[in-house]
Amino acid sequence: TGPMSSECLGNLLRITLSAEYFEDKYLSFSVVDQSGIAWELDEAMAAQCGYTVTYSSWSSIEFHASAVSCHSHLERDVFTVTIQIKASCTPDMKNATTHLKSASCCYGPWSPREVVCESNYMEVSVRREIPQPIKDFIQDVPEDWILVFPEAKAEDSVWQIVFHQPEEKKALLVSDAWSAGYGLNTTDTRVLLRIPQTASQIQLVEDQGITFSVVRSSTFYKHQWVILMVDTTVACPADGVDYVNKTITWTVPKYIPSLSTGATSFKDVLVEAGVDLHKLSDKEMSSRKYVLLNDINAITMKIPIGAEGGHYKTSVSNGQLGEKYTINLFLEHQWEDNKWGLTKYTIIKKIETPFEQVELAITDSSSLSTRLMNVTVGTFLPDVELVNLTIEGVTVPVPEADQHGYLIYRTRYANGRKAYVIQVPLDAPSIKKEYMREDMRAFTLNVTLVFITYPSSETFIVPIITTSAVRDAVLPSARGFCDGRNLHLIIAHGNVDQNWLPFISDWHLTPEAAQKYNYSLWDNGTHLAISVPFLSPHVNYEGFHTSGIKASLYLTLKDGITLANRRDFSVSCRFSPSELIQCLPNGTVIITAIKLVGVADLDTSLLVLRDRQCKPSLVTEKTATFRFNVNTCGTSRKFNSTTMTYENEVLYFRPGNDTPVSKLKFVCWYAVKQTVDVRYESKKTPLPHIKPGFGSLALSMKIFKEKSYSEPYQEWEYPVVKYLRDALYFEVELLQPKDARLDLNLDDCWATNSQSQDSLPQWPIIINGCENSEDSYRTVFHEVNYSLRVEFPQHMKRFEVRMFTFVQGSNLLQE
Repeated sequence: TGPMSSECLGNLLRITLSAEYFEDKYLSFSVVDQSGIAWELDEAMAAQCGYTVTYSSWSSIEFHASAVSCHSHLERDVFTVTIQIKASCTPDMKNATTHLKSASCCYGPWSPREVVCESNYMEVSVRREIPQPIKDFIQDVPEDWILVFPEAKAEDSVWQIVFHQPEEKKALLVSDAWSAGYGLNTTDTRVLLRIPQTASQIQLVEDQGITFSVVRSSTFYKHQWVILMVDTTVACPADGVDYVNKTITWTVPKYIPSLSTGATSFKDVLVEAGVDLHKLSDKEMSSRKYVLLNDINAITMKIPIGAEGGHYKTSVSNGQLGEKYTINLFLEHQWEDNKWGLTKYTIIKKIETPFEQVELAITDSSSLSTRLMNVTVGTFLPDVELVNLTIEGVTVPVPEADQHGYLIYRTRYANGRKAYVIQVPLDAPSIKKEYMREDMRAFTLNVTLVFITYPSSETFIVPIITTSAVRDAVLPSARGFCDGRNLHLIIAHGNVDQNWLPFISDWHLTPEAAQKYNYSLWDNGTHLAISVPFLSPHVNYEGFHTSGIKASLYLTLKDGITLANRRDFSVSCRFSPSELIQCLPNGTVIITAIKLVGVADLDTSLLVLRDRQCKPSLVTEKTATFRFNVNTCGTSRKFNSTTMTYENEVLYFRPGNDTPVSKLKFVCWYAVKQTVDVRYESKKTPLPHIKPGFGSLALSMKIFKEKSYSEPYQEWEYPVVKYLRDALYFEVELLQPKDARLDLNLDDCWATNSQSQDSLPQWPIIINGCENSEDSYRTVFHEVNYSLRVEFPQHMKRFEVRMFTFVQGSNLLQE
């Protein structure tokens, strides 16, 4: 039969389009007249001319044409319709293929009056009976016609239609009626009026509790010397459908008053019903469990929802997926009355049940042995298509899903329904992996499926969140060790800690934080290594004995999202007490006192030496460092035959108490008798002098946020924005060579209005190593002391500059 097939069904022609051929195509319909001109159909023209396009099942498209449609060719009892269909894969109809279909149908005999109720129009066709000309009428003047029929005042051969409305009568010439959307046609034997279901002249009239769309009208036309009037009233049921107990009940009153005006006696001639314009026998109806009742006043048809002949279609309401049962019923009622004779009344009724939400099954059949997540979604009706996936917020069309590791299969079932299978490897990047406990990991698939329905183009989404637990967790492990001055932890990564964060106490150990405290931190993807000096703020001191100091470093890996503790590691070592004291040959002593774990109320900043005026030069939460000469701070000394011993104590006094609650005694020994062989040659000692020369020096200059010089500005924070008179803290350091005999001195420093050091204007900040005496806010130099970060104080200069701006006259200069 090709892509189209035709069927004659009484006074209607049906052309069915092949679902397989036209599936997923954009279509346009045209009707070809006898001159070969194709008239493209839109909704308005279809309703005016007697054409209907319906979707009778999931993908089947039907075209209906009335026997007296606009461009049908009617000859005797045969009417011929030619349609043209263009099909394209794109909505702009480019590269469309054209299909022609012509079909002829025999229909007859015609009843005196035939009424057709289609989904988009109402049609009444009335036999045109021509009386014998009466000669006396020939002598009448036109004015006599106008007195009798005011509507017939138009020129010869022009006919009119008069609409009878409750408040007035409205007459329209044929051209005006056509422009208003009404379809008008005459043949040698019939007059036809077609009214769109959306026409403004429609009145809603109730009969036996059923609402009808009614248009009361009279059509006038001249034939030779006679003006003829025919009643072209039409009425079609607008409702009458109920849904009770999973049954559709359709009721149509008989002998509708609007169509029975003037008649007093009625007789049923024929009552038949069917589906899709096919009449069904009593046996066929019984097999489908249809019930057709013909009572005195009404015809009732009962159809079980889901019965053969109808079909389900997908519907979407407020984003929710549901279904509706649709059936195209057909009812033909013929009756005789004493006014019209035989009336043939045909109703084509598309009935659609209310929206009913459906629960969609999502079945997880993941195969852990093959490490594949497998989810089946469905079932769906054939009018649903999966079009997109939303993966981690990104919309991915189905053809591109495999690029993201998603394999999609469509499964069809014998009842015509289908399901979609989504397969994703456990190791796909979009699969969320989360450590659960012991050796268990949770793999979570979180994807949103976007569906579309055809032909209504409604969309709905189906979120899929499914989790599988797999025994494949490999936890990170660690080993720790110490050298003379550092504690080391090396952590081997597992497969669960990609998003775990290292913490020391509650301090997040980032590369920037590690650099601030001179810690070593590196991660090569398989191992995380941390090295921390013995004297560090984050080392715990747990025991102090002459045999050694027990120091521990505790590290916790925390979840990167919840910050829940996931894994704890530690390393503990004993360090020699000599690490706390340095007895320099020049008589300088550097002693570091430590705070033991468990001594919560000890404030390291309140530690002093015997001379309580001697306070620590460097204080942290856990340490206090003193730097002093052996001849100061209450240091005592003793002599014996070989050594000189210097002794002092680190004391802790609670505020307001003169009795120390803590003592730490330390001793420095210096040898007083020691024989050393030294080669000596007498020479004249030259006067000390500085010899100029050239060499390579590595310098750095940093700007710090506070006077403590603890936090420099990072590269991404430049340019630094400050208000006038705000302070900036500069630090200049000699990085190389690290020679204790070298001193760093700043000679001249100046500011410019641009990044070029040679640009003008300029303003000196330091002149010959001193502040600029002409400055309103002079440069302030800060002393540099020994600390964990400062090995050679003489290699560093720190100074403070107040912000200013360049002006010329009263104008600010800006680059």
